[in-house]
Amino acid sequence: MRRTRRHGLLLLPWFFLPALAHAGVKLVVDGVEEPLKGAVVAGVELSQYATRDISAAQARRLYEKAPDQVQTALRPYGYYEATSDGDIKQAGNDWIVTLHVKTGAPVVISSVKVDIDEEAAKVPGVRRAIRAAEKLKDQPLNDGQYDASRDAIGAALTATGFLDAKLTVHRVEVNRAEKKASVSLAWTAGQRYRFGKVHFKDSQFRESFLDRYVPFKSGDYFAQDNLLLLQQSLNGADYFSVVNVMPDIDEAKNGVVDVTVELAPAKRTIYTGGPFFGTDTGAGLRGGIEKRWVNDRGHKWKNELVVAQKLKTISTLYQIPMPGPNQRSFNFGANYRDADTTTSQSRTLQLVANETRLWHGWTRTIGINALSGTFTVGKRGGEPDNTFGIEHGRSTLLYPEISLSRKSGDNPIFVRHGWSLNLVGRSTVGNLLSDASFSEVIADAKWIQSFWGRNRLILRGTAGHTWTNDFSALPPQLRFFAGGDRSVRGYSFESIGPRNQYDRVIGGESLLVASTEVEHYFTRNWGMAAFVDAGNAFTGTDYSPRIGAGLGVRWLSPVGMVRVDLGVPVHDKNEHGVQLHVVIGPDL
Repeated sequence: MRRTRRHGLLLLPWFFLPALAHAGVKLVVDGVEEPLKGAVVAGVELSQYATRDISAAQARRLYEKAPDQVQTALRPYGYYEATSDGDIKQAGNDWIVTLHVKTGAPVVISSVKVDIDEEAAKVPGVRRAIRAAEKLKDQPLNDGQYDASRDAIGAALTATGFLDAKLTVHRVEVNRAEKKASVSLAWTAGQRYRFGKVHFKDSQFRESFLDRYVPFKSGDYFAQDNLLLLQQSLNGADYFSVVNVMPDIDEAKNGVVDVTVELAPAKRTIYTGGPFFGTDTGAGLRGGIEKRWVNDRGHKWKNELVVAQKLKTISTLYQIPMPGPNQRSFNFGANYRDADTTTSQSRTLQLVANETRLWHGWTRTIGINALSGTFTVGKRGGEPDNTFGIEHGRSTLLYPEISLSRKSGDNPIFVRHGWSLNLVGRSTVGNLLSDASFSEVIADAKWIQSFWGRNRLILRGTAGHTWTNDFSALPPQLRFFAGGDRSVRGYSFESIGPRNQYDRVIGGESLLVASTEVEHYFTRNWGMAAFVDAGNAFTGTDYSPRIGAGLGVRWLSPVGMVRVDLGVPVHDKNEHGVQLHVVIGPDL
């Protein structure tokens, strides 16, 4: 008997399983689109039982409440007479509830009245917020839009210095019979506060230097935009690991607000280095030491060493920042360069002194350069320097230089819409301390535009021209060549240009190169490219463009965009084969 009873007890849970099975609600709403549909689903209590058990009595009781809940859910959108009907039925253990919603005509805002002190209403930021609120007239009443417009006016008052502003009237009167609503808002603005002193804490610099970053003066009207500009300027200076800009509103007296800036110095010395590879330079190592600040006046010092197969450089740059609206700085540098390309070799020392600043939206650099060294042009591959036909030179040149650059992009890592433009002009002053007289202009442009989702069109162009009384005295970096990663792909670096009587490339007085590239991305980080490049360096009017075309792979890596291209010459009887091009760096 006990054994039979025990077996019966073991079977009891199986009989109760149907009763313990999940019974939920599937809610179907029609008659409205988003965002009204979402509001109805969120406002109807039945939706809470999509993943919770519900009894038959609970389901029917909540179904009866649904019409009132639908009306309540749609009221913030101006629909005060919304109705709904539907049905409820059981399907297995679940309940399927269908609601057919009819919104009716919405309540429309017939008038918007904003009362505010005359002085405050004249402030541009406040005036724009008031006009935005007045545009609610003749629109369906929407609680969210009303709240946003009201809060925007309050925020504009605070942001422009009316720190004691108080909202005294905020009323919405609804006439359901006429389906109209009137909005009334009023503020007491109070006095408009002004900036007092700016106090810097825990800085490594003298206060007179930091004062240059402050975009306002003591006595100017308080403005949150200026506080944001101060924060951004100090962050962008690369001196600090922490920047907190805090107006002392609680301590404000007589309408004056002081500002406290809490700072923490960043790491003073930065060491960089590691291997790299570029098809124009070959494999190599790069190392650098940068002093973020040298003294309490914010001077900077940067040094870099590059040792690669085709390029060796050592450079130093000393920078004297002059913070302010134009972000000016004075720069002094030296660069020793040993370059060995397909067609030339040069060993030069360059001294630079210039001033850089923002100028009408451009970055403008004006300075003077001294360049001296030896060079050979007309090489082929690894030929020795004494090979017949190679030209040798030694020159010293002193020339002023001016450059203008500007770029715009929606994302510095991966540009979908953007462009860049760089203009350079340089010229000797007669033959003053120079072995040759020359003038040179260069223009370089790039344009990027995404299309059809994961595609980008990239257009690029470079043009330049040199006027000189002695072309043979110009080192390779002041002559024009074409070919390479950023020129005509399919040809090696600087392998295209005018030739001497021995059919050796020696560079030209002019340059004209253009490129069209289309990229398609299969994933967020991986894609492919197809390109056509055309151009040449030339002298006089003898322009005969070389064409290169090919395919490439794109990888948006943690260190930036990696581009690997395979290019081939097109319709060139003298050049054959496939050229590999590798570039790592930003789009613009």
